[in-house]
Amino acid sequence: MLIDSIELFHVELPLTGPMKTPGGDLDKLRTVLVRMTSEEMSGWGEASPGNGPFAGGEWTGGVFNCLKDWMAPQLVGKMADSGDHLQERLAQFHGNRFAKAALDTAWWDLDARMKEQPLHQLLGGKRDKIELGVGFDQMESIDDLLAAITRAAEAGYSRIELKFRPGWDVNMVSAVRAEFPVELMHIDVEGGLHLGHMEMLYRLEDFALDMIEQPLPADDMVGHAMVQDGLKTAVCLDESITTFEQAEMALELKSCQYVNIKPGRVGGLTPAIAIHDAAAAESVPCYLGAMPESAIGTRIGLALAAKENFSYPADFFPSRELLADDLADLPQTAIDETDAKQRATLWLEPGLGVVPDPQRLEKYTIARAKA
Repeated sequence: MLIDSIELFHVELPLTGPMKTPGGDLDKLRTVLVRMTSEEMSGWGEASPGNGPFAGGEWTGGVFNCLKDWMAPQLVGKMADSGDHLQERLAQFHGNRFAKAALDTAWWDLDARMKEQPLHQLLGGKRDKIELGVGFDQMESIDDLLAAITRAAEAGYSRIELKFRPGWDVNMVSAVRAEFPVELMHIDVEGGLHLGHMEMLYRLEDFALDMIEQPLPADDMVGHAMVQDGLKTAVCLDESITTFEQAEMALELKSCQYVNIKPGRVGGLTPAIAIHDAAAAESVPCYLGAMPESAIGTRIGLALAAKENFSYPADFFPSRELLADDLADLPQTAIDETDAKQRATLWLEPGLGVVPDPQRLEKYTIARAKA
């Protein structure tokens, strides 16, 4: 297809409550939306790396400027016949994977709309309903955490994720497992441990965790292989997997038994699919990770999660709990009467099934540009 124009929107969405970050509490979520147009049809993408460079090296303001000054002008007026072709045109730009993801996902949505297919079908999805899971960070007390997990279990979420922090660690996991003895559960360490913590990791084997996510720093593939070799519990890599090459290395070293794929973190749907396929070839299951984002980004992720090797319940941030207002509707979710699990039902409309509401997009846009 010939890319005729690209519009960029730097958006600031109100949150339902303060979001804690290393840079302080936030009351608004900043994200970047991309509208890519060809032959009077448009597709939408999103990049939501966070308001500041806390979860990684990118942040929303930097993504917007990178797209405005460099990447979007490089694509306008050019042909891009596939996701791989688009990525080749962006290969001259090092890193900046969230920025690339915004363009890549917009291309896929546009291609799906042109072909009059739902995005999840175009991506080769094998299911039309996605099991959902939720995560919990450190709270004021264990009682508050247990109450929140109880509400999630009653709402039908299939698994829970517990952030593993200093002082909020083994005793916390023990308390949760005692209260919820059969719940699917894993912990996310976010790279906070090192090989000197092996004794702690062995203690975690007692709690029947589905996985231990990112126990060591992102660049320590060999260390993760050593941890996985010593544990019965599966290791999952998240921050370590930002490129296809890193995924290949992790699979070759047997550094993990699960791969968390975030489309934004790896540069879009095109590399996400390649990582999914490589993991599937090694019989290593994937699960969909998510960042706080609008309904556009959530739909992109859920479309990817329809692929066969995404066998663990997907990350999900319900808009009503995160955002005071959203740009579009999330897919419908409901509890399945057969197993009491909550699932998101994927759509039948082309592409992402929705576009941002024009009035809300205008209301919350703080900067815009067009190439």
